[in-house]
Amino acid sequence: MVRIYVIDNGGQWTHREWRTLRYLDVDTKIVPNTTAFQDLSNEKIDGLVLSGGAPRIGLECDLGNCAEYLEKAEFPILGICAGHQFMARFFGGAVKPSKVPEFGQIELTLLKEDDVLFEGVAKKSIVWESHNDEVTVLPNGFELLGESESCKIQAIRHKKKSLYGLQFHPEVEHTEYGEQVFKNFVKLCKK
Repeated sequence: MVRIYVIDNGGQWTHREWRTLRYLDVDTKIVPNTTAFQDLSNEKIDGLVLSGGAPRIGLECDLGNCAEYLEKAEFPILGICAGHQFMARFFGGAVKPSKVPEFGQIELTLLKEDDVLFEGVAKKSIVWESHNDEVTVLPNGFELLGESESCKIQAIRHKKKSLYGLQFHPEVEHTEYGEQVFKNFVKLCKK
């Protein structure tokens, strides 16, 4: 059984991420973002989800030990909302307050439909947003996978590692293909 832990960054939907993984028969649990990387490594996990959270990444907040996870992990990591923003900033991108904060449903447009994370997802779909900050500069070594009208960096991936970032919330039922995105991430973690 694949083992994927959810790093709790104080997000309102962290339990939904955990529950979605449970529904997909993943061995999962929620752990605080202060958990040492060595402790996670000792648990022999196959992947991590960096949850969303209350911290304003655009205002230079940090997320516990998330930098250590991004630096040392050799397994896939999926950053959601604040997790996505932190990932982008950690690798040299920029995060700033959104010109148009997004709350509720928006239309996501995929720019790279052939990416493993988006297998089985339509080129245009409805996703759920809840953010005041956004990634404004793509970090070096990453490619852009998706955008929306108001937020041009909605989905990213590292070109060499299995690191993915999503501004939207795939764990929320209003996101049309959210479960499919999680299934695809689980598949990445099984490799």
